[in-house]
Amino acid sequence: MRTRIEHGWEVAIAPAGSHADPSKIDQLVWHPAKVPGTIASALGEDCDHDGDDVWWRATIPGKQGGSELTAGCVLGFDGVATLWDAWVDGVRVAAGESMWQRVEVKLEHVAKQLVIRCRSLTAELAKKRPRPRWKVPMLEQQQLRWLRTTLLGRTPGWSPPCPAVGPWRPVWIEQRVHDRGDIRVEARVVGDTGAVEVRGTLAADRVSVIVQRGAQRVTAALAQADGGWHGVAKIEHAVRWWPHTHGEPALYDVELDVHSGEHHHQIELGRVGFRTLEVENYQVRVNGVPVFCRGACWTPLDARSLVATPAQYDAAVEQLCAAGMNMVRIGGTMTYEDDALYDALDARGVLLWQDLMFANMDYPDAAAFVATVRAEVDTEMARLASRPSLAIVCGNSEGEQQAAMWGAPRERWAPPLFHEIIPEVVHARAPGVAYVPSSATGGVFPHVSNVGPSSYYGVGAYLRPLEDARRAEVVFASECLAFANIPATSGLPGDGVRAHHALWKQRAPRDLGAGWDFDDVRDHYVKLLFGVDPVQLRSTDHERYLELGRHASAEVMARTFGEWRRARSVTRGGLVWFLRDLWPGAGWGVVDAHGRPKLAWYALRRALAPLALAITDEGTNGLAVHLVNDGAADLTRSLELVLWRGDTEVGRGSREITVPARGAIELGANALFDGFHDLSYAYRFGPPGAHVVHARFGDVEQFWFPAGLAATRVPDVGLTAQLAGDVLTVSAQRFAQFVTIDAPGYLPSDDGFHLAPGQRREIPLTRTGAPIKSGTVAASNAEATAKIA
Repeated sequence: MRTRIEHGWEVAIAPAGSHADPSKIDQLVWHPAKVPGTIASALGEDCDHDGDDVWWRATIPGKQGGSELTAGCVLGFDGVATLWDAWVDGVRVAAGESMWQRVEVKLEHVAKQLVIRCRSLTAELAKKRPRPRWKVPMLEQQQLRWLRTTLLGRTPGWSPPCPAVGPWRPVWIEQRVHDRGDIRVEARVVGDTGAVEVRGTLAADRVSVIVQRGAQRVTAALAQADGGWHGVAKIEHAVRWWPHTHGEPALYDVELDVHSGEHHHQIELGRVGFRTLEVENYQVRVNGVPVFCRGACWTPLDARSLVATPAQYDAAVEQLCAAGMNMVRIGGTMTYEDDALYDALDARGVLLWQDLMFANMDYPDAAAFVATVRAEVDTEMARLASRPSLAIVCGNSEGEQQAAMWGAPRERWAPPLFHEIIPEVVHARAPGVAYVPSSATGGVFPHVSNVGPSSYYGVGAYLRPLEDARRAEVVFASECLAFANIPATSGLPGDGVRAHHALWKQRAPRDLGAGWDFDDVRDHYVKLLFGVDPVQLRSTDHERYLELGRHASAEVMARTFGEWRRARSVTRGGLVWFLRDLWPGAGWGVVDAHGRPKLAWYALRRALAPLALAITDEGTNGLAVHLVNDGAADLTRSLELVLWRGDTEVGRGSREITVPARGAIELGANALFDGFHDLSYAYRFGPPGAHVVHARFGDVEQFWFPAGLAATRVPDVGLTAQLAGDVLTVSAQRFAQFVTIDAPGYLPSDDGFHLAPGQRREIPLTRTGAPIKSGTVAASNAEATAKIA
């Protein structure tokens, strides 16, 4: 049993190189600290101490589980950022050169005090080394390529200035009785028979593996072979693991029952899932079924400490699932996450695209660096190899793209580190996993989107029209749709911080040195969708500017995924850049820094649902209605289209439609009517015949606007809002565009939706604070709001 050294920590800051050992560190100014943590979390502020030496100290516990610790204990460091040394009672016992390096030390005596020094990265980077063959515009310090540390906090323009320094992962001590050794677990399934294969080196006389789920329990003895233990437990009628959008993510507990002399103990090996997973031309197939992978790129829940509790991870993954997302990517600009996150992904049925922690840079090929990388990749793959959520391992984030865009020779686009060395280590640990050398790779140029995965920003940063999402023939967007998404409240200190304020602009994501930021990207689509000048609107009606900005990024995301999920689409997946903001402000996240969904999250929830309806403009071919069904059974329901001109119904058509299980269909909207309607407003024989097209398939609905979204407001659309218990009933006498709910103390299950004339909707609310005392419901096309009664 391990005992974490969590209490009594102190931290002090010293000039780089001022203390070679702990003999005189008492004279430093010490602050209380929490470990796991960093200097930024200890001081409670965004701070950059890469230029300093940061010292940590704590008293080592003398007991473990009520028993006195004796000589021979093992002291463990699961991760210290980044260049570090450790002393126990004044004796140097450990050191590391990577924040992802795990170190264990056997102590020959009963220890009392532990001291850790995190050496200055700035001093290390000042050493003369070969220059990189290309530059990385998001970094000020190009020689970070030599150090194995996160880029978070070191990327001005899109992350808080709080680089990780300190023991950010647990430090522990253990009176080790049984050496676990190296144990590998592999789960596989053929037909309805699952198999769990275990290999390991253990000092034991007899070993059995136990696999259990509910009342189903299987035990199999392991046999000694090749100096270790090996055995297979077979489970008849195994329940398969599915992404949550397609089925149940069934898991089985695995443990070893170990007998050694008179000693008997169990070793928990975690949980496995029985599923097949293949990736062919970036189409992910789970249990033989093609899965459209949709989700977002993960960010640490606390950018300062890089620490979160299992409950916090579980809540974040639950929120991801609630948005209809079934994949998350942990990018190479972030950090390897805690086991608790991966446990939550397994349990909730979310696929994992795992980057290794390399991004954009020209990494060295020196022998010592490569040896460090091999050890790092082997350690991380040992944690991930048996997890059912693991779908894709990626060598780096945009490494090939960066080399190509900055003029490196073509042969440098595919260095051996990512095309030979790392995949060899990955496949040694996880033979069947799909490996991708870079998040943008393939084709005549790594950034093209019609061959391999890409950072697709045609719709987004490159200001292309929405039609580009189809025209670009996106195969798999490993990241996409980055906007400065405006939260309900900015979260910035001070009242009424405006979008042009210096603090707002400090938080607005941007590429370092660029003459534009992602506020500008969002504003471009405000103009495209609503036909207004966002700069003028910001000057005269700031709240309206924010309102239309929230709706614009949400609408663009929803329409893009509607395009990508249609039956004839070539796109196999798309991951939004980011899931959650790193700090308060209008960040890339569809969830704000405090965990509250933005309107973009709600729009994605509708677009990414297992049963979803979308409408696309096919020009002179009219409107097309698209239905997607991820479920295991066919769905037969009535598809109904209602046409509205103002408050008057001018057309209605319906047809019974069957959407096949785990399939999609496309239907021309005019097929539901006896006569012709210019629903796409392509022929323009006079004014639009309808202003609103309302499509419904059971409880699923979608709207289309032949003449475009309304930018103006009428005095009143007749909104009402009635709260009964935790359900809010909203209705409108006339068409209500982008209905938003402001209910303090509650989180609505839907927001930013439309209401047809006379329509009413029941919106479940989740209580987050004190019961509501006042609240309103508003529509973007009306001046009057409705008080919540």
